[in-house]
Amino acid sequence: MATANVVVGAGGEAEEHNNNNKLLLYSFWRSSCSFRVRIALNIKGLKYDYKPVNLLKEEQSHPEFLQLNPVGFVPVLVDGPVDKHPQHPLLPTDIHKRAINFQTYIEGKAGPDEKLSWVQSVIKKGFTALEKLLKEHTGKYATGDEVSMADIFLAPQIHSAFKKFNIDMVVFYGLLYILCGGIRRCNETYGLYCCGAITTAALVMDSEFPTLSRLHETYYEIPAFRKALPENQPDAAG
Repeated sequence: MATANVVVGAGGEAEEHNNNNKLLLYSFWRSSCSFRVRIALNIKGLKYDYKPVNLLKEEQSHPEFLQLNPVGFVPVLVDGPVDKHPQHPLLPTDIHKRAINFQTYIEGKAGPDEKLSWVQSVIKKGFTALEKLLKEHTGKYATGDEVSMADIFLAPQIHSAFKKFNIDMVVFYGLLYILCGGIRRCNETYGLYCCGAITTAALVMDSEFPTLSRLHETYYEIPAFRKALPENQPDAAG
């Protein structure tokens, strides 16, 4: 995985956009790194042109793209200095929370690419660490009540865990039977409750990562995040 490569005056189509003071994003719809850049641009309210780079067809290896990024990674954002857009700053001013943002950034870069079972174990290990890290500092969002860089890195990571790697963040404990005449435990192994007549039943579930699960739901409420979802990109597979 890679972070965004910011390019100025790269020639050709990129140079034309730079001369017109336009942002040009070279992106692949399923790329988590591209996902993060799209979220950041949407939060900052920056308009940009979208240039698809099909990784499955190895378009990242074409000479014209390698002029923009010699290592052939997406995304590439054609623009000037990243700090020239100060609106909606993505790093909190609190020094400890800034550290958490950068730790989350590092976690996001360590993307697994081996077998699914190994990938799942790595993701869960990382999520366990993040859960402990964020527990004492989370607000509505990862490090407070404002969207920050931590959220931009976490949202695609959590989304990919669900969609691509089948990580189940809900733990199933058993069935809870609600009974007309009261309840009593009748199965210690599966945590079942029963009595004379069963009137209704409900699943007893909890989250293995309660903070990350809540953040995942919160992110879907933000238009900037929904707009950046892989399936909402022009090059998304049908």
